[in-house]
Amino acid sequence: MTADPTPSPDGTTTTLALAQLEIEPGRVDSNVDRALDAVSRAAARGADLVALPELFNVGYFAFDRYERQSEPFEGETFTRLREAAADHGIAVLAGSIVEDVAATESVATPADEGLANTAALFDGDGDLQLVYRKHHLFGYESAESDLLVPGECVETAEIGPFTVGVTTCYDLRFPELYRRLVDSGADLVLVPSAWPYPRIEHWQTLSRARAIENQCFVATINGSGEFEDATLLGRSTVYDPWGVPIASSGDDPALVLADVDLDAVTAVRDEFPALRDRRL
Repeated sequence: MTADPTPSPDGTTTTLALAQLEIEPGRVDSNVDRALDAVSRAAARGADLVALPELFNVGYFAFDRYERQSEPFEGETFTRLREAAADHGIAVLAGSIVEDVAATESVATPADEGLANTAALFDGDGDLQLVYRKHHLFGYESAESDLLVPGECVETAEIGPFTVGVTTCYDLRFPELYRRLVDSGADLVLVPSAWPYPRIEHWQTLSRARAIENQCFVATINGSGEFEDATLLGRSTVYDPWGVPIASSGDDPALVLADVDLDAVTAVRDEFPALRDRRL
């Protein structure tokens, strides 16, 4: 389902687009072209912010391609997405790429060498607002934890009326990370992911739980496509601060749009002040 964008008379609403892209393993040029097309289509439909999936350019499960298709932060993928954000006047979460940490020059890195799973948030002028490197690296039947270095910084950025935080895929299983974001003021958390079958219940339950317990919007952006040993399950979804899904997709490529209203966060936190009742 997709919510139709409606204008906000008081400036508290942002139209969010989740670009559930078809991702072909190792086909960086084709994958980036799809991402750029999604940015254009989201802008044409009135979105203020569009978010892309985890490792949308190389494909999460293409582990043998990570090193040779890694890029510095200033590489072609982020540069093209930054330019698209400015050209279309839309904020873009380019989440994420395999970053060559040693070759990166313009932003601080968590290590002197190695690779990282790195997302960048650009505003509608194409200016960098946030860098997030995946903190929790998956080890269960995955090579990610062997190939990448984890991120260290947890940042937020102001995009329209919202304070936005970013986490990535496996991070959903670690609620303390979301508490840090809420303590930093986050009221919208974007979660680029590459979540595979068969763990549909985990994907939906963890995402809803993070929204409910933090009383904020949580938007999960998954990919679509098949790899040698995995198939992405799609189901990109926007959850409101009650944990109710307000817009979602199936497992095919899709552009999911939803209006997210900051007043809804305030209303839920005022009506049911669980965050104020915290003791830890």
